[in-house]
Amino acid sequence: MDSQYLFIVAVIIVMGWFAFGVVYNLRRGDAVLKWMQAGLPRIGERTTFRWLGTSVAELVIAKARPPFRRLDTLLVLKPRDVFWMTIMASFQGRNDIVIFRADLGSAPLLDLELADPKTWSGRAALRQVAERGWESRPYRDMQLMAPRGLLDLAASALDLLNEPMQKLSSRYARLSLRKQTPNLEIHLPFPEYSSVESVVYFEALRGLARAISERSG
Repeated sequence: MDSQYLFIVAVIIVMGWFAFGVVYNLRRGDAVLKWMQAGLPRIGERTTFRWLGTSVAELVIAKARPPFRRLDTLLVLKPRDVFWMTIMASFQGRNDIVIFRADLGSAPLLDLELADPKTWSGRAALRQVAERGWESRPYRDMQLMAPRGLLDLAASALDLLNEPMQKLSSRYARLSLRKQTPNLEIHLPFPEYSSVESVVYFEALRGLARAISERSG
């Protein structure tokens, strides 16, 4: 085979992979977005939406109902459109996740970070707070970090939040509480939208935010 033929084959493979990755991500993201339409009004009436490239969709509710003041939702999909980025993401344990970033009516009383070190976003979060000198301990198959001297208080706070957390999802990549905005950040696997009602899902998210706010009052 001459080099020109190999080059043409390589271009076809790369472009084909790119097209497949883009179409797959857009369809998968669109399916989740359509599923969310029924539940998002539980958070707020007006939602702005945009795609940030082919792997991230952003929804913003700037004026949300209590216990929220604002909710930003990101659908972060595995970068399937570029071959080497897909391979790298697989090695990193990177999968499709939904990220909620919320400003609450009542800010949490303490900062804490609960993350799964087996996930890419969990590892990144733990590295960031470790650089701030936070203390760490295992917590229910995850890693809990809090400012020095506050680990016991952080664990007790999470114990009280366990029930509303489980109603939302049985698996978390990350849950962050902050006194400063955003007060709440949650990283979750994509919802099982074929078996879970969107209204139930977003009511569970409201329930978790309400539990955090009540313990901050």
